[in-house]
Formats: sequence, C-alpha cells, structure tokens
Amino acid sequence: MDSSSRSHTAGDLTSLPTSVLDYERENGRTYHALSAGKYFMPSDKSEIERLDLQHYLIKMTLGGKACLCPKNEGAKRVLDLGAGSGIWCIEYGEICPVRLVIGVDLSPVQPTLVPPNCSFEIDDLEQDWTWSQPFDFILSRMMTGSYTDGAAIVKKAFDALEPGGYFEAQDLAPLGCDDGTLPADSALQVWMRTVARAMEAAGRPLTLARRWKALLEEAGFEDVVETVDKWPTNGWARDPRYKLLGQWNRANMDLVLVPALVAPATRALGWAPEEAVLLASRAREDLKNPAIHAYWPIYIVYGRKPLDARK
Repeated sequence: MDSSSRSHTAGDLTSLPTSVLDYERENGRTYHALSAGKYFMPSDKSEIERLDLQHYLIKMTLGGKACLCPKNEGAKRVLDLGAGSGIWCIEYGEICPVRLVIGVDLSPVQPTLVPPNCSFEIDDLEQDWTWSQPFDFILSRMMTGSYTDGAAIVKKAFDALEPGGYFEAQDLAPLGCDDGTLPADSALQVWMRTVARAMEAAGRPLTLARRWKALLEEAGFEDVVETVDKWPTNGWARDPRYKLLGQWNRANMDLVLVPALVAPATRALGWAPEEAVLLASRAREDLKNPAIHAYWPIYIVYGRKPLDARK
C-alpha cells in the first residue's frame, strides 16, 4: 500500500483501529466512525444491500458498462472514490485480472474475500491524497452531498492521474418533473427540498451533479463529455427502458427516503427524528404513485487529463 499511515486497509479488519471499527449509532442506524458526521447515509447492512441494488440500477442505465469513458476496458491502475459496498471495484477487477483496483471509503464495510487485484482503504478523501503512483482511471460515483468542495476533489483527481488518464463522475441531481404532476406542496417535493436545505446548511449541497462538467473543464480536463439520463420515481413511463429503470429506482429510493432525511434534518435543521420519518412516509406514497411523473436526473461526466499535462 502506497498511501499514508492515516489510511487503513480493509482487507484485515483485525488490523483496523477501534476508532474506525466503532460505528456511530444514531436514530437506530449505524454510521461511519472515521470523520464522524461527514456523510449523511448509514453504513449498516440495510444500506450495503441498497448500495448493491443501486449498483445494478446504474449498470442498467449504462447499458451494462462500468463507466462511459474509454476506460471501461484497458485501465491498469484504478481508484474508486467512495467505494461503499465494494461491488463496483470487485466486478471491475474481475473483468481484467491485470488491473489494480483500489476502493476508498469512510467505512470498513467491504467484503474481505476479494480478487487479488482489488483492495480497499479506509480514509477521508477530503484530506490529502498520498498515493505515490498515478492512476489512469478515477471514478466518483453517487458522491453528491459527500464533499464540501467539489473543485478540490477534482483538482486532487487531476493531480493523481497520469497524463491521458480519465476521471468520471456518476451522480444524481435533485428531483425533477416536466409535466406538472408533482405539485410544489406534494410530500415528495417537500421531502426533496428539505433534504436539499439540510445538506446546504451542513455545507454539503446537493448541487454537484450539475456542476461536474464545469469543474472538470476548470481543472484542466479536456474532451469533457456530459450525459444526462433519468431515473423515474416508479414504473410510470411508457418507454420500456424507463419503465424498468423506474421500477428498480422505486425499490432503491424506497430505502433512501427515511435515512436521507433523518440524519441531515436532525443534525442541521433541529428536527425530531419522528418528524422526519413522518414526512418520509408521506413522500413514499408519492414515490409509488404512477400519476406523478417525477424523476431523478443522473449525470455521467468524464474528461481526460491532457497528454502534456504536469501535476
């Protein structure tokens, strides 16, 4: 491992400090102990199972690919920012055994039985990056609300890439609706606004998805490509592809509604947990209502570090 002593390898949990393994317990869920309070979603078994479900939803969105940039094949040294359950790293490493895939997360929730070319490190990505060897592909997936300074993360990724290497971000933007079937006072829209307000108050706004393209260009990436797709709230869409995405996304978001509101609202807005759970329960009725044609935009943005670039 070529990172600093501050990071910890997750392959052998017995070697991890107690301060990392002792999860924070809050409102009936468990959260990461390292840099406690930074991330708003839990780190327990239920969330890990949801992350695996979301992984397949993303793969379905990308047509079965791991990414949209040219590094879907051919990458040699790969870094996954916010590895979560570790499923992306493991699958990506299995595609090509000569790859080295490193996943980084605040929580040691990744499996210990992994391919020999795949490893996980427990670290805070907002601290200094200390990998001594450059990467040729860096991925940031579903990390909106995780960073206080998206530009700083992009700069770190740029510096950590070899010339010609790619950075790709895959992220959701806040809820949208094009036909007026989601009123401003609907429970789901109130839920979305409340989560956004709480995350803004916490200094981790939900605006990153729409900013990735500009951030990559400002950092010096070239040939930046932005693709925007949609995850319907349920199976309301007539198009078979979007109907299927919506059915999967309803299952995904059904598991998101409560935890995505409870931690931010209680921490940043002073809400009682019961108040947040009640709003999330009301929002769930809108989530499953096929008469409401809402969706979450998903942004996939990638760019290449110039061949003549220096760190």
